[in-house]
Amino acid sequence: MQDTKIAIIGAGRVGSTFAYTLATSGLAREIVLIDADSARAEGEAMDIAHAVPFHRPVVVRPGAIDDAQGALVTVLTAGAAQRPGEARTALFQRNVEMLRDVLQGVMDVNPEGLFLMTTNPVDALTYVALRLTGLPPGRVFGSGTVLDSARLRAELAGHCAVDARNVHAYVLGEHGDSEFVAWSTASLGNVPIPDYCSLAGMVFSRTEMDAIEQRVRRAAYEIIQRKGATNFAIATSLTRIVEAIVRDDASVLTVSTLLHGEYGISDVCLSLPAIVGRHGVTRTLPVSLAPEELSAMQRSAEAIRGVIADVADLPPAIPPSLPA
Repeated sequence: MQDTKIAIIGAGRVGSTFAYTLATSGLAREIVLIDADSARAEGEAMDIAHAVPFHRPVVVRPGAIDDAQGALVTVLTAGAAQRPGEARTALFQRNVEMLRDVLQGVMDVNPEGLFLMTTNPVDALTYVALRLTGLPPGRVFGSGTVLDSARLRAELAGHCAVDARNVHAYVLGEHGDSEFVAWSTASLGNVPIPDYCSLAGMVFSRTEMDAIEQRVRRAAYEIIQRKGATNFAIATSLTRIVEAIVRDDASVLTVSTLLHGEYGISDVCLSLPAIVGRHGVTRTLPVSLAPEELSAMQRSAEAIRGVIADVADLPPAIPPSLPA
């Protein structure tokens, strides 16, 4: 890890919190913070650098797009702010135009690196990034539902009064309103959640399941209503993904990646459990889903396709290269 360099594009609340979280993790030896507002990037980098003496050595500095050269992974957290009265489709189009410039600049200096997308709508923008770069699907992927799955595990841990690290449960599909909980795969210590609750004398009916799923789906809205943005949990999620890359962990994470026929879905990016390591996403793991969950997956795919349908001038679709 001595030569590990991570580039972060976007020094807003998410980008700067992620840069700090990454700096304290010991995973990188160099972190470059890049933003159109160079003074903001410089100030955030200075502030984070002053915390380094309390942690393992890491160089934290501001930079320009050219400074992404040599980065193992470039993490995109930048995005246009929504204007008053602006439709989400118009905002998406502006973010696409921003992506065109940023991705081309990074590709010019670092064609061998990975791209980790986190700007929303992350699934649609991950797909656009894949088409614009022409890179293999495993090298361009999104943060997906890694955060949503963590929220679900926290909810289930609270309900069952256990350590969240022993809860295994996934939110799949879109990172957004059409996401869904794969209840048929949820377990605690290899025991299905409903069975555990029954053994422990806890209520876990459809009512509790629906309430938990709704809280997970609404979490970002509720946090934004109270504090204006989410930043700590998504920063930690991004650090976990980068950890899997840096350490070549082959970790199973629900990142957003291009599908090649899983569940009958192709040519769209959404979240499935996937193996993530030094070379990015190497394989998806299509888990067995109940019929209603499979329908939810199909609805998620259509929701994402609806967002990207009007994007003009994209290069041709990428041929399949990942095993199903």
